[in-house]
Amino acid sequence: MANYLPIKKILTEHQLAPSKKLGQNFLVHRQTAERIVELSGVTPDDSVLELGVGLGSLTLPLAERVKQVIGLELDAGIIAYHQEHQSLPTNVTLIHQDLLKADFGELAAQSNGPLKILANLPYSISNLLLFKLIENHESLDRAVLMLQKEVGQRLTASVGSKEYGVLSVLLAGCASVKTIMQVGPDQFHPRPKVDSVVVRITFRPVPERVAQLPPHDRKLLRRIVNAAFGQRRKTLRNSLSAGMINGLSREQISALLTQSGINPETRAERLTIEDFVRLTNAVVDCPTG
Repeated sequence: MANYLPIKKILTEHQLAPSKKLGQNFLVHRQTAERIVELSGVTPDDSVLELGVGLGSLTLPLAERVKQVIGLELDAGIIAYHQEHQSLPTNVTLIHQDLLKADFGELAAQSNGPLKILANLPYSISNLLLFKLIENHESLDRAVLMLQKEVGQRLTASVGSKEYGVLSVLLAGCASVKTIMQVGPDQFHPRPKVDSVVVRITFRPVPERVAQLPPHDRKLLRRIVNAAFGQRRKTLRNSLSAGMINGLSREQISALLTQSGINPETRAERLTIEDFVRLTNAVVDCPTG
């Protein structure tokens, strides 16, 4: 069928194989790839960073729509294939690099502005990459990512839901997130055992909710959020005490929660990003003891 990309044929003819270690699941449906690029909102003037080029399922339709694609790929066999067969358009720069080690600040400078990212992410590294995006949010414009459905649900989870957690809170502090597409297992080779979603994470323009947050220490915020959800079945008073936030005693933490308008007996999944920021600033102002 014309709708299928020749992924399996390329892998067989060039003695390549999906790497379990790298978590490779190649997108094989042409129309799905084209739809993802269309929904990403890229324009002809854009320079886009693609994380994990693979055999070019997303790269090719992306290169048709933008000025430049900078593609990072870790698999040496795939790099060699593209170099030997010149299989990518001339406006694609292929870099042999681990995306988790990439310097997003430097890449943004090379692109003359905040990065626009597109990626079909290996499920095994999606959480690590998402935390990297949060840490580097000032260098980013947006990220359109294919993720395991369960991970995508955590990013868009509502306060109080079982999916709501560390990523839900920290992303709410620097971006807005929207699920833009559902993708079934039959769209990939090899076929994964789970469904996928495509999410659009918008960092610029700064979402109104983010802009309204008071200034705060982001590193401390992350420590507090991690501690709060580290033992999510416990009350905040107990989970934060176990996390030893800034050396504060259980009594001090209880007082700071109350001061911040938070019931010490509630649990982490009941707090909004605004609650966590308020608590973070209260911790900063509290003498340690």
